[in-house]
Amino acid sequence: MTPGSNIPLPTARVTVDVAAPVRLDVSGLLLTADGKVRSDDDFIFYNQPAGPGVTYRSGGGTTPDAITVDTTAVPPGIEKIVVTASPDAAGQTFQGIEPTATIRNADDNAVLATFTPPRLGDETALVIVEIYLRNGAWKARAVGQGYANGLAGIATDFGVTVEEPAAPAQPVAPPAPPAAPPAPPMSAPQAPPAPAAPPAPAPPAAAPGTGKINLDKGRVSLQKNQTVSLMKGGRPLLSQVKMGLGWEPAYRGKDIDLDASVIAYGPQRNHIDSCYFGKLQIVNGAIRHSGDNLTGEGGGDDEVITVDLGRLPMEVSGLVFTVNSFSGQKFTEVAKAYCRLLDATTGEELVRFDLTGAEPQTGVMMAKLIRQFSGEWEMTAMGDFVKSRTVRGMVKPAAQAL
Repeated sequence: MTPGSNIPLPTARVTVDVAAPVRLDVSGLLLTADGKVRSDDDFIFYNQPAGPGVTYRSGGGTTPDAITVDTTAVPPGIEKIVVTASPDAAGQTFQGIEPTATIRNADDNAVLATFTPPRLGDETALVIVEIYLRNGAWKARAVGQGYANGLAGIATDFGVTVEEPAAPAQPVAPPAPPAAPPAPPMSAPQAPPAPAAPPAPAPPAAAPGTGKINLDKGRVSLQKNQTVSLMKGGRPLLSQVKMGLGWEPAYRGKDIDLDASVIAYGPQRNHIDSCYFGKLQIVNGAIRHSGDNLTGEGGGDDEVITVDLGRLPMEVSGLVFTVNSFSGQKFTEVAKAYCRLLDATTGEELVRFDLTGAEPQTGVMMAKLIRQFSGEWEMTAMGDFVKSRTVRGMVKPAAQAL
């Protein structure tokens, strides 16, 4: 699973265990529709290992701690169970430690999904996954939200009383890329400045003799301004792909209405057409839009644009994917904005770009696809902010960015 993605649960009883190279403390919180516990009894952890429909199991330091949820026994009014993890050693962060949550069928231990949160740094606690009720059905969502003030910070944020009251929870914003100027964090409005970024990971290996990153080694995670060639096995990718764009409100209880679009250009940077919520198909259906998401709530991609690379007319040589706030909300009110390119046939994630900074603007150019003379397509991560509430205002700056 990737951050924000979700799966339906095929069984009523699931276990979530969280493994890491060091011992972790794992806990579960039962939350109502307002995102709070009803009382401290809804905080399930090693000192309180059982609650209504939720139990804690210690691994004793040899196996991972786990939370089991019996959805048939969860009380009415509980709409979400969040599973958290923090290093057992006091003050230890997740930097260099990659925890992996495994969601299992509690009856036969069969694996349903796994999730490893990306790019962890100075976080000392994580909300790693959540089991939630949506339209009468239970689902699991990958979260990966980090906190700088430990498990006590998470507990306080969800309404649990702790013996020594913690400061308000401070979600840790992902570190900005080394080349980018400092940007305000995308999380809590009074969060302190983000900690110094850890050394940037080495870029994915380039194809021998080309100097370009390609898809031969699997999923590619891009940083701002980095480019990947959509080549696999020496052949250009010319099948259907999906560009999924997602975001969440930065502040709890607040909707964020954003609009994802794609602008098509010709070889002279001439505007051919734009695909958005008001025009769901362009270039004879080779580009299609999934429709408008009005809140930003829910797991997975908020809006999806499908592109049939093989059917695009030769006059289309560039595509720029944008996100705008028609209602005027700024991107400093947005959390976890990302775009990801998927194989439309298999659903495999090919390329991902997570927006790691925010500016008080109403538009952002997320990524661009450029057709090369060889026929291959290249995708470049952008993350450039623009003052524009509609896709119409993005046409000129996007053309200049090609």
